[in-house]
Amino acid sequence: MALKLRLTRMGSKKRPFYRIIAVESTTRRDGRALDFLGHYNPMVKPAEIVVDSEKVQKWMERGATPSDTVRSLLKKAESASE
Repeated sequence: MALKLRLTRMGSKKRPFYRIIAVESTTRRDGRALDFLGHYNPMVKPAEIVVDSEKVQKWMERGATPSDTVRSLLKKAESASE
């Protein structure tokens, strides 16, 4: 079972809102998530990024690999919290 940390799209048409989730790699984009780790709202200035770092660390220890987009969001959230 390969685990991924990736985004799932929420919101309405032309108003995207994304959740950061832990999911099996074979699951479709908006499929059932194993856990919700945070959210990302690109529609506000500056973009809102909320991440539960404890949950992210827990899933990374279990072998989950973040997608490229999630990896960049995690770096931005980490630098903003410092």
